[in-house]
Amino acid sequence: MTETMELRRRDYHVERPLLNQKQLEELGRWGSATGTRRLRTWLQCSHARARALLLQHLPVLAWLPRYPVREWLLGDLLSGLSVAIMQLPQGLAYALLAGLPPVFGLYSSFYPVFIYFLFGTSRHISVGTFAVMSVMVGSVTESLAPDEDFLQFPNSTVDEAARDAARVQLASTLSVLVGLFQVGLGLVHFGFVVTYLSEPLVRGYTTAAAVQVFVSQLKYVFGLHLRSSSGPLSLIYTVIEVCRKLPQSVVGTVVTAVVAGTVLVLVKLLNDKLQRHLPLPLPGELLMLIGATGISYGVGLKHRFGVDVVGHIPAGLAPPVAPSPQLFTKLVGNAFTIAVVGFAIAISLGKIFALRHGYRVDSNQELVALGLSNLIGGFFQCFPVSCSMSRSLVQESTGGNTQVAGAISSLFILIIIVKLGELFQDLPKAVLAATIIVNLKGMLRQFADVCSLWKANRVDLLIWLVTFVATILLNLDLGLAVAVVFSLLLLVVRMQLPHYSVLGQVPDTDIYRDVAEYLEAKEVPGVKVFRSSATMCFANAELYSDALKQRCGVDVDYLISRKKKLLRKQELKLKRLQKEKLQKQTAASTCTSVSINVNTSDGDIESNNVEGSKAKQASTESKLEDAAANGQEDAKAPDASTLKALGLPQPDFHSLILDMGALSFMDTVCLKSLKNIFRDFQEIEVEVYMAACHTPVVAQLEAGQFFDASITKQHLFASVHDAVIFALQHPRSNQVSPVLVTKL
Repeated sequence: MTETMELRRRDYHVERPLLNQKQLEELGRWGSATGTRRLRTWLQCSHARARALLLQHLPVLAWLPRYPVREWLLGDLLSGLSVAIMQLPQGLAYALLAGLPPVFGLYSSFYPVFIYFLFGTSRHISVGTFAVMSVMVGSVTESLAPDEDFLQFPNSTVDEAARDAARVQLASTLSVLVGLFQVGLGLVHFGFVVTYLSEPLVRGYTTAAAVQVFVSQLKYVFGLHLRSSSGPLSLIYTVIEVCRKLPQSVVGTVVTAVVAGTVLVLVKLLNDKLQRHLPLPLPGELLMLIGATGISYGVGLKHRFGVDVVGHIPAGLAPPVAPSPQLFTKLVGNAFTIAVVGFAIAISLGKIFALRHGYRVDSNQELVALGLSNLIGGFFQCFPVSCSMSRSLVQESTGGNTQVAGAISSLFILIIIVKLGELFQDLPKAVLAATIIVNLKGMLRQFADVCSLWKANRVDLLIWLVTFVATILLNLDLGLAVAVVFSLLLLVVRMQLPHYSVLGQVPDTDIYRDVAEYLEAKEVPGVKVFRSSATMCFANAELYSDALKQRCGVDVDYLISRKKKLLRKQELKLKRLQKEKLQKQTAASTCTSVSINVNTSDGDIESNNVEGSKAKQASTESKLEDAAANGQEDAKAPDASTLKALGLPQPDFHSLILDMGALSFMDTVCLKSLKNIFRDFQEIEVEVYMAACHTPVVAQLEAGQFFDASITKQHLFASVHDAVIFALQHPRSNQVSPVLVTKL
């Protein structure tokens, strides 16, 4: 049975006609839609399209009416409560990172979450405060509203109320600007911008941001009062200042931070051990907040041991406040950076969960949803938010199915803001700092990427290292800019160094592979097949042409220049011979004397002289015309300008096939380069064909007027094999036997 199947496989044979581009278009009836038709389709209005647009931009209307209450509500309820338990301590802690009073972290955990519930497309990400975003906001608030600007004389104390008011205005205005950027980019379908933030870049950036967050919390751990520093090398200056002021540390603050951190680590280890047995993880952060607040209030940590506490937390929601347009010019650069970073983190996590659970996340709608969360939140004194990896994992692992879990968590935070927030006034800041540092564990583990990338891809490792070092040294905004520019430059360099190969045919197949990689792949005699692994564009068109000429083994430029020189010499020699011939004929005609009769009269003599001169002139003109005609016939001789006739070496192939399968678009430089390739190789008597061109490329070739009398669509083929067969059947010189064509 097996032998029979093998014989059938061996006897399997497919025949089809050769197809060039013109024949393919006729067979498939190719035709592109006109611009008017596309515009009319885009502007077409109907009830179904209006409904589709509404559901696209307000996704909650699509999934909420079909929400399976019995199956999903309990899981979403438990998930929402679990996330809210994490939102509370993180909101209070990350507000400190942003340089703001803790209550504004609670505001940022309520408004944006509910807005995302209405407009978001991801079911599992938890929108709200995030360490990286908070530290970026903190770098802005501390640089534009430093403590030095609010010193009170004569005792040089800081007016904290005025400072906090200024920073809140900066943060809320920044949130509005970030939202405007994100909504605008989403509406113009600019969601693809995140593709330029590769995974090594994002992971290197978040690792550096985690280090920034860790360093920023050292002042709360040791109870130090540091000068606010921003800009390049600010992290280095902060570390140096912390080391210098370590002897001034408050012992009570250090002990509080160490105890809180140790308890949190033990609770997390316990959760990992009992993960299979516990229906919900133990809320270590919430228990820590409640316990630390009770101990601080009962023992009097602030008054007896000098431990800084959170302080006054106003109850109730703050009224909306308009942003300050005067600050837009100062914040626009930072706002764009924060908008891109926040979206990159959110869409990365969103796509991970979408692939895991089998649904689709719309990147452009995610931009709009995140932008509206920041935009509306900015009017209610929130700072810019994104999504948290730790909370998103908790939301998924505790049974969350939709953003109903997010809505439940935001309602829980609302209850805390309205009624319970003031109970946490005695919470030590050192506990919040310990909570932040312990939660950085996941991002600090990304240092292991260095070892894995060293083994997998060292170019990606280079991107990771440059991103990390630039972010550490230049701060978060400039570090991201340097990382993106470096990544794009590296992309350009890699595009300019593609893999060029000459293809050969694998025996008994119509498959063509690199002859340097496949030992059995053999070049077809008389035909060169050339391929580039990257698309051809203005950045590498000249390199493509140079590599083509080098791989073909023929010095094309030298042959063309030698041919032109020899033809020019041949032309000059021909002109010189013609001139010498005319001179000899003229001399011979002047030496020929006219027979004169001495007995004739004077009138007869004059008459004979005139007639003789006219005859001589007519004879000379006819000889000139004959010489010119002979010269033209010599110039038009078929073998006079060939390489063989000129004594130049001929290429060992008569046809060149360019495999254009990797070509995705065509620019003007590429068009000119291809025309030059056709012209140069035709000059040395090699016919050029292109194979496997995609339809958009063919359309761009037509639009760029690539085709003319010497280059037609018959030079384009559906596949490399078709082009090879055609080239063998129509060689410039009869170097290939029909037997070879039959074998192919």
